[in-house]
Amino acid sequence: MDGLDDLKAKYLTATANAADEAGLEEVRLAALGKKGEISALMSGLGKMDPDQRKAAGAMLNVLKDEIDAALRAKKAGLADAALDARLREEWLDVTLPGRPRPRGTIHPVSQVMEELTAIFADMGFAVAEGPQVESDWYNFDALNIPPEHPARQEHDTFFMNRAEGDARPPHVLRTHTSPVQIRAMTEQGAPIRVIAPGRVYRMDMDQTHTPMFHQVEGLAIDRDISMANLKWTLEEFCRAFFEVDKVELRFRASHFPFTEPSAEVDIRYSNVGGQLRIGEGDKWMEILGSGMVHPKVLKAAGVDPDEWQGFAFGMGIDRIAMLKYGIPDLRAFFESDLRWLRHYGFSALDMPDLAGGLSA
Repeated sequence: MDGLDDLKAKYLTATANAADEAGLEEVRLAALGKKGEISALMSGLGKMDPDQRKAAGAMLNVLKDEIDAALRAKKAGLADAALDARLREEWLDVTLPGRPRPRGTIHPVSQVMEELTAIFADMGFAVAEGPQVESDWYNFDALNIPPEHPARQEHDTFFMNRAEGDARPPHVLRTHTSPVQIRAMTEQGAPIRVIAPGRVYRMDMDQTHTPMFHQVEGLAIDRDISMANLKWTLEEFCRAFFEVDKVELRFRASHFPFTEPSAEVDIRYSNVGGQLRIGEGDKWMEILGSGMVHPKVLKAAGVDPDEWQGFAFGMGIDRIAMLKYGIPDLRAFFESDLRWLRHYGFSALDMPDLAGGLSA
């Protein structure tokens, strides 16, 4: 049977070129429909003799199967393409949005401790540490605090219970970090230059006081240290800590059992529109206590007061954090409010550095 190859090529090409299912259906009807070309050839087989009919029928069946297979493959391809196009047009993301990973922040007290350490390390001070539960001797006696002093009363200090029948003085939750200075002098001797940051405990609770708070004390012992060295150290610290070019301090005579002479230190500031500005204005604010170490304290720590002398100072870390970062209520430091921590907290990667900026 002649012309089958041309017929095959014609309908395979038409099938491949069909742009949609409607065009493909037209090709199918033209080839395999009741009135299609291949169907017409199949209907003419009855007029042939048996041998011709057998050979022609086999060739027509092969042609019919090939065209039908091409039509089915093309139809499946068009259906897949139509589905892809529909999915692109009707795409809707039904997944939940990604949950942001919570990022912790550094507490202002921890940040200020790091700032203090960076500043005093630049001045040659090392960090000393000691226990928070102290003996009566380290917390009071070695610091020249007499038995009748108010700080040794139960209304001011947390005392630990002794076993029944134990007559020794009870241990206390340290009321300051001064015992760390005694331990450092006892272990290291003189000369020495240390700061002692840490938790301290006192029976007090209001907007600016809590039973537990943080304090840093400094100690410098050498042969020729004077109040002038103390004044320079504190001025340089305040200038670096508050990140201002100029500070003005005022030393007021005071009394502390462990220093002689003693002085409370005020800093000049102004309050403009609720904003605290250090180093300007006509107001003064007390920020710390200081003085020259009492000879009895040196002697208690095993340091000869006839050969060595030095200064000491102490300040509340929470208080200077409030001043620097504008925190109005001390009690919020210990309430574990995540909103407060996100507002006042610091990035874990913001390490204080004098060259790069303490709180930048």
